[in-house]
Amino acid sequence: MPLDPHARRFLDRLGALQPRQPRRLSVGERRDALAQLLSLAGRAEDVGGIEDLWVDGAQSRLRARLYSPKDAVGQVRPGLVYFHGGGLVAGSLESHDAICRSLTNATGCRIVSVDYRLAPEHPFPAAIADGRAAFEWSLAHAAEVGIDPRRLGIAGDSAGATLAAVVCQSLSTECHLRPAVQVLICPILDFCADTGSRRSFGEGYFLDHATLAHDLEHYLVAGVEPSHPQVSPLRSADVSAAPPTCLHTAEFDPLCDEGAAYAERLSAAGVQTTYRCHSGMIHLFYGMGGLIPYAATAFQILGADIRAMLL
Repeated sequence: MPLDPHARRFLDRLGALQPRQPRRLSVGERRDALAQLLSLAGRAEDVGGIEDLWVDGAQSRLRARLYSPKDAVGQVRPGLVYFHGGGLVAGSLESHDAICRSLTNATGCRIVSVDYRLAPEHPFPAAIADGRAAFEWSLAHAAEVGIDPRRLGIAGDSAGATLAAVVCQSLSTECHLRPAVQVLICPILDFCADTGSRRSFGEGYFLDHATLAHDLEHYLVAGVEPSHPQVSPLRSADVSAAPPTCLHTAEFDPLCDEGAAYAERLSAAGVQTTYRCHSGMIHLFYGMGGLIPYAATAFQILGADIRAMLL
């Protein structure tokens, strides 16, 4: 399918701005650019409720935000602990607010969005440790926030989906905790990948090689290679302990092929897996509902997939 015309229009406008080279951006500039993009391009839905929380991180309390779907007052619902994208150096509760609103309504789940620590102030593996701690807190306090602990999963988008996959692997193998589901939206699964989608769409399709390299440089520490399975979860030796997985990619995203490969590995290992590739779409399309109308349809498809897994 050809590139969606709304996505094409967005890319043309983005190209006309002639931004600085991503590798030359400071971390502050990277954060500001993502926040500005999502604030302008997002489509904020009305939800049943929003509550600011503090959850336990690995070293300190973390800001979090609880989203409840419409018509959920007084009801116990399934839940998702959510990790925002942004290359593990950018993104926040605020930048991904519209995404979480759409996700809670589409899934019927309460969403616990977590403000995990970011690099370079807190490099690898700080975010992973925070992710594990936040899931454990959410499980222990599920009744207090109206979540059924038996139906509590983990979700994330882009690098937040990387974090979600790594946290699920870590919980399953080290803590013997198995989330009810993992939801991976346009995940980065192999920072060393040399795939057809990376070669075809690594320039000019929003997410580019330079941005991935920029973020990775700030996230990793000396002695940790990009091929480490807690950096590139596709390279994990064994994925059989993963929870049921809902994995969605975009056709014109450089990350598309590694997402498909992870879905294939999970299925081959006996993990219940639902995989979809959204035709004509680019990376982060789901966060740009104000510019790309198909995002609303994608959330409905994603929501139906997740509800089927959490019955």
